[in-house]
Amino acid sequence: MNFARASTRTTEDLFRELGVSSDGLEALQAARRLVESGPNEIVRGRVRWHRILLRQFRSPFLYLLIVAALIAWALGETIDALMIAGFVLINAGLGFAQEYHSERAVELLRTFVRAKARVRRAGKETWVESRDLVPGDVVVVETGDMIHADVRFIGENDLALDESVLTGESAPVKKQASALSFEATEPYQAINVGFAGTTVVSGHGVGVVIATGVRSQIGELARMTRDTDGKSNFEKNVGSFSAFILRIILITLAAVFVANLVIKGDHANVPDLLIFSIALAVSVIPEALPLVMTTTLSRGALRLAKEKVVVKRLSAIEDLGSIEVLCTDKTGTLTENKLEVADVFGHRHESVLFDAAAGSSFLGERRAGPNNAFDIAIWDRLAESDRRRVQSAERSHEIPFDPAKRWNSVVVDGRLVVRGSPDELAALCDDDCGGMREWSAEQGKKGRRVLAVAARTAQDGDWHAEDGPLAMVGAISFVDPLKKTAAQAIAHAKRLGVAVKILTGDSREVAAAVSREVGLISSNMEVMTGEEWEALPEADRATQAESHSVFARVSPRQKYLIIQTLQETGEVGFLGEGINDAPALKIASVGIVVSGASDIAREAADIVLLQQSLDVIIRGIREGRSVFANTVKYVKATLASNFGNFLAVATATLLVDYLPMLPVQILLLNLLSDFPMIAIATDAVDADELRRPRVYDLRDIVYSATVLGVVSTVFDFIFFGLFSRISPEVLHTNWFIGSILTELVLIFSIRTRLPFWRAVHPARPLFWLSAVAAVATIWIPFTAFGERVFRFISPSSVDVWLILGIVVVYFVVTEMVKLASYRLASGLAKTAQDS
Repeated sequence: MNFARASTRTTEDLFRELGVSSDGLEALQAARRLVESGPNEIVRGRVRWHRILLRQFRSPFLYLLIVAALIAWALGETIDALMIAGFVLINAGLGFAQEYHSERAVELLRTFVRAKARVRRAGKETWVESRDLVPGDVVVVETGDMIHADVRFIGENDLALDESVLTGESAPVKKQASALSFEATEPYQAINVGFAGTTVVSGHGVGVVIATGVRSQIGELARMTRDTDGKSNFEKNVGSFSAFILRIILITLAAVFVANLVIKGDHANVPDLLIFSIALAVSVIPEALPLVMTTTLSRGALRLAKEKVVVKRLSAIEDLGSIEVLCTDKTGTLTENKLEVADVFGHRHESVLFDAAAGSSFLGERRAGPNNAFDIAIWDRLAESDRRRVQSAERSHEIPFDPAKRWNSVVVDGRLVVRGSPDELAALCDDDCGGMREWSAEQGKKGRRVLAVAARTAQDGDWHAEDGPLAMVGAISFVDPLKKTAAQAIAHAKRLGVAVKILTGDSREVAAAVSREVGLISSNMEVMTGEEWEALPEADRATQAESHSVFARVSPRQKYLIIQTLQETGEVGFLGEGINDAPALKIASVGIVVSGASDIAREAADIVLLQQSLDVIIRGIREGRSVFANTVKYVKATLASNFGNFLAVATATLLVDYLPMLPVQILLLNLLSDFPMIAIATDAVDADELRRPRVYDLRDIVYSATVLGVVSTVFDFIFFGLFSRISPEVLHTNWFIGSILTELVLIFSIRTRLPFWRAVHPARPLFWLSAVAAVATIWIPFTAFGERVFRFISPSSVDVWLILGIVVVYFVVTEMVKLASYRLASGLAKTAQDS
């Protein structure tokens, strides 16, 4: 039975439909239903190390590298094959170590206590494991208990539940046992239903289980979460980029191979040409890219770990940097999820607070202190002397809170004290309440909840508030205070070009008040409810989702749909913590939760915050953008140099009757030039790179790589023109040295959009590894090993100085072309934007 249908059923109807009585189920009956309905649990996957390991190999680039290693092995180039295989294994190892550690860290956040529930079976109350609850069980709950299945209450005494984990509503919800006159279609409307995962904050209740396991409201959310395919932006971009590289390589190689056959005819050495073509293809593949990405992401994860952030999925760091919209729940993320007294109305504030505390139900339970959010807030504001007076007060004739009347009453030391809705209590008073109505309305506009207090002297038998006029004592307003860092974090997000949107289950007034305070909106009219948004025509939903910053009374399904709509036009991050947030966390580009979040929410998320602060996420966005910037540096540098060299060497085969570079030399060139590139992961990033969201713009990458690749090709032909007329061995050696040195200096130009002397200093590992690679490049041809294995000859000193001079000129020209191309691209973009 679903909660909407159960909300309108009387107790008799419930008992008849569920086949149970007030004495509960018989043991045999319960056992039979357990077999039929299954255990009351939601199956969740555990950490499996082999699954995490296999996940590291789901990359198109790694597939290319594995093929390249097999080709190198087939060519007899064992060292190169092992080097490429080493890249693959190191990358997989780093990714596995980080993700497995993160998964284990999240696993430790779980509670291992096996929950139990108190039920009536065969007329007797007993305790059973929560997984053994079945539809029709009569359960008994009291203050502090968690509800383990969806329950329709049939009896209650001052019962209030904390449903924030499900609805986002931060204040306790009073429950009733009577049937509703309408079907409650949303959880917040079902005031006679208790949902699995919520907790009892005050009172006592008896209910009948209407749904367990996957059929409960929490089970529906878990199913929606599991059925959501949350493929990350990072994975999609790497996949499309890999496909692009592969197409370019195959098309170019086919063209070069055919051209050689056509031009050279019978003189073409087909076997040598085939081997050369394969080696050339391998050289173009940026095999260090997965390692650069994983190393960069791992460094980012370690830095975030120092900020008490657990990254479950490494690529989520880069996805975090690309988000354009950050959606967040209000309760527990922007606010403290703890009520405080905001203001007091009345002639004597101490008297108002005293009577409000004295009229609470916690004294009747003889507890050490209050047990619900409103009473805790009042208690915190009381002076120590007033606390002692409240605890020693004589109480009698308590009437619990009535949802229909909206007040409760109790006789305290001969006075009848009544607490409840300002409007209802004002109607029971014999005066104009001294402006209390106006004060209460003003507090409501600020999103605050108001509790009014009235009293009169109690005579014998005078225990009912309606029996005589009351005198208004005063009223208290409550607020869920903002976190100290919330407004600052949202302002920082705006400076980073990230639009922040609040999606909350709270009322329009409460959502508006918080949003105004953090600077998101200026009036309540700017808030849209989930119901209003869903009622819009399909064509208008996307526009309203983008234009509104605050959505109130949002159900889990509506939250999911809003994020899904926003993701059609950009990358979306979502910060939540409740069970209700799980589907939205799964579908978002990056799902983020706090450590106290529900198990389902934690499992759906990519990032877990051990410190509840939105500001930490903003720092994470900066980290993600740094990771992105360094990855793009490598991609642009390797594509520009590799493709420039690739085109030059491929074209050169048409101009000479020998191979312009041997396959083994091409593979060594690829290895030495990529060796220092790994250190790009440690590089510093210009401040301008962090100011706006970044995504993999294939057009921008291809544009930069093409422009700088043309420069690289021109200088490759300079090397070819200078040395090809001397001898094949001289060309092989000198072109090899020149190709690597130009690629090494290119990274220091392309690492910034600024002139290199104005950019932040490069990281030391990048500088020193580049220096080591440069020295090795010049030194290897002078060694016997270089001559025997790679067929180099020792270059003359004149040739070495000539090569170094060309490399310096290359760097200067590259800088000039880089700056000119960026200025041109920026001008064209601005013209397009203006038009």
